[in-house]
Amino acid sequence: MKSRKAKVLHRAGGKALIEHVLDTASHLTESGSTHVVTGHQAEEVEALVAPRGVHFVRQTEQKGTGHAVLCCQRFLEQRSGRVIVLYGDVPLLREETLRRLLDLHEHSGAGVTAITTVLENPTGYGRIVRGESGEVAAVVEEKASTAEQRRIREINAGIYCFEAELLWRNLALIQPANPAGEYYLTDMVEILHRAGHRISTLPIEDSTELLGINTRVELAEVDRILRRRKVEQLMLDGVTIERPETVTVDPQVIIGQDTVIEAFARITGRTVIGADCRVGAGTILEDAHLEDEVQILPLTMIASCYVERGARIGPYARLRMESRVEAEALIGNFVELKKTRLGGKSKAQHLSYLGDATLGEGVNVGAGTITCNFDGRKKHETRIGNQAFIGSHATLVAPVEIGDGSYVGAGSVITEAVPAEALALGRGRQVVKEGWARSRREAAATGRETEAGTPQPGGRR
Repeated sequence: MKSRKAKVLHRAGGKALIEHVLDTASHLTESGSTHVVTGHQAEEVEALVAPRGVHFVRQTEQKGTGHAVLCCQRFLEQRSGRVIVLYGDVPLLREETLRRLLDLHEHSGAGVTAITTVLENPTGYGRIVRGESGEVAAVVEEKASTAEQRRIREINAGIYCFEAELLWRNLALIQPANPAGEYYLTDMVEILHRAGHRISTLPIEDSTELLGINTRVELAEVDRILRRRKVEQLMLDGVTIERPETVTVDPQVIIGQDTVIEAFARITGRTVIGADCRVGAGTILEDAHLEDEVQILPLTMIASCYVERGARIGPYARLRMESRVEAEALIGNFVELKKTRLGGKSKAQHLSYLGDATLGEGVNVGAGTITCNFDGRKKHETRIGNQAFIGSHATLVAPVEIGDGSYVGAGSVITEAVPAEALALGRGRQVVKEGWARSRREAAATGRETEAGTPQPGGRR
């Protein structure tokens, strides 16, 4: 990967690689039954996935896959049943495939069942070696394979279902008799075969499920596949996605029926979108919650905010830090909300910043209005009552409160509370000097204009 970060911490499809694997595994077993073997950057990996209730086993020396499983033996050998071995860098494996693996293993009476597939170019993978009658005799890693074995196109995916008792009884028989000097878990296939146990395989036609990741190129391909799966499922569930190849949707995202997602939208995290919504082209939603019938116009950004039914936002708007837009409110172009609650049917349509503010219902916020919420040391709150009217280019210096039904004149700087039903003006008195412009032009023409641009009698300053 050419990275300072552990491979399984790299992200594809909205989650770290290992998170995909653990989420799939969680559907197959009860809570607390999954053990994660960690080594390189163990603390970082464990911190990420600990909330999933898994157990950790440290592999302090990386001596191969067989050694990794051996590290788990003392924690699991007293438990009967079956052991499924998965890899943290194979995130495309489907739950349905693992259920088929488990079902085949249970009905075949095999000691181990392995997932296999056929590749046009099997370079880098262990090969499935079969006997004359077609039974699996061994799995040979490429490093240890002969020229003839390297021509085999059926590969071992490294994903197994073992009978637990057979696994733990025979695991110590693995020896590092290979060029890498490692303990290969693949040797268990030959060990169990020699002991007379049946070896079963589950061939997978869609080899993309088994893609492991070793480079950034493969990471990008896996990300593309995961996201394609998500948008296809959403469309099958009744969501219209225009230009689906351009849309990015994380796996946890929920979108209701008859919602339309326009081209180049990016919907990430745990975003929830209701029914009959529209998400405009180029919009970015992160951990946002949209109720039904919300309209998001193009090129809008919403992060960690809640939007109630029937609201309309954008274009070019930004909502952040737990803001809430109540039902049927309108937010227009180049309006930013930060930790702000905008009441039902209120409007902020143009070029405004509302930070650390609470606005009641039916408020009209004029173009260019800002709340001055930061004094250089701490943030302060602005409160605007129901049906208040804030004139264009008003500056509200927090902490300040505007009463119900009151008016703030355009261009005002408001530093004190405004009572209900009042008019507040906070601007300099206008002065008109009739004829001043004509006099200035005449003075300039005769060379009598001062540096300040004001004509003076006799040309003196």
